[in-house]
Amino acid sequence: MAKKLPKIVREIQNNPPTEVNFAYQKNISYSQMSIYRNCAHRWKLQYKDKIKRFTSSIHTVFGTAIHETIQSYLGTMYNTSTTVADQINMEDTFQANFINEYQKQYKANNGSHFSSAEEMREFYEDGVAILNWLKKRKARYFSKRGWHLVGCEIPIVLAPNKMYNNVLYMGFLDVVMYHEPTNKFRIIDIKTSTRGWGDKDKKNEDKQFQILLYKTFFSTQYNVPLDDIEVEFFIVKRKVMDMDDEKLMSPHQAYRVQTFSPPSGKIKISRAKSAIDDFIRDCFNTNGDIKEAEYPKSVSKFNCMYCPYKEDKENCGEGIIY
Repeated sequence: MAKKLPKIVREIQNNPPTEVNFAYQKNISYSQMSIYRNCAHRWKLQYKDKIKRFTSSIHTVFGTAIHETIQSYLGTMYNTSTTVADQINMEDTFQANFINEYQKQYKANNGSHFSSAEEMREFYEDGVAILNWLKKRKARYFSKRGWHLVGCEIPIVLAPNKMYNNVLYMGFLDVVMYHEPTNKFRIIDIKTSTRGWGDKDKKNEDKQFQILLYKTFFSTQYNVPLDDIEVEFFIVKRKVMDMDDEKLMSPHQAYRVQTFSPPSGKIKISRAKSAIDDFIRDCFNTNGDIKEAEYPKSVSKFNCMYCPYKEDKENCGEGIIY
């Protein structure tokens, strides 16, 4: 039987933020800011000029399906019981989510396939391996002793800069937990990766900014002190070392899950807030309209390799050399 929820958890669950009114408000997100910081011209094409390009891939389909399956399992585990959660056939759930998401993106791509049967089978089997591994070892990552699930996809809608009240940040937090004995919250952001994050990924400020902004905005949205919020990346890996004895491998090699908590003190949060403030000031007028301004191209192998406009000579085409 599920435990009685603390008052603070019930208040968050029962008081979602007011939705964006798209008639006069602009919504921004971490992905928008990240695109702008990497290449302002790409952001302009996508969000100012409304030149849409299909950007999904088997990686995004896989990531969505894994997110939904893990979130569904955690919802049952905390809101009903671990016994009932363990009775869920996660393989079937993942398969349904995987197929549904692929079909959705297939339609968005004008009925054109963007993956092969062989590739889909590989990703599906990787997902099943992740979920089976996690189900057996869930106690390493998700305790019920003093912990409550606040929710999955917890909404955030607010104006990061009060001078731009019609520019609203909109996001959804993958998993939010509450530890009643210490009065602490934990924001968990699920990431999918081929082989996990190395030092370069962990030190990538753009990746850190996402969860630091989540911490900041969750604090503001739900009136929770910053010091009472912890953040964590929950990285699930498609590939691990192929060895029979897990004990012979290091955790980084053998584990299907890698956790990483970036520094989230005042200095780091200040840098994240400065990044989104700069993005808003550069791109929007105070009434929320997108500025008429120069949005320069940032041509590089990293920026152009997977850019949807790299071969669009009319609008860019700079990335064709890659």
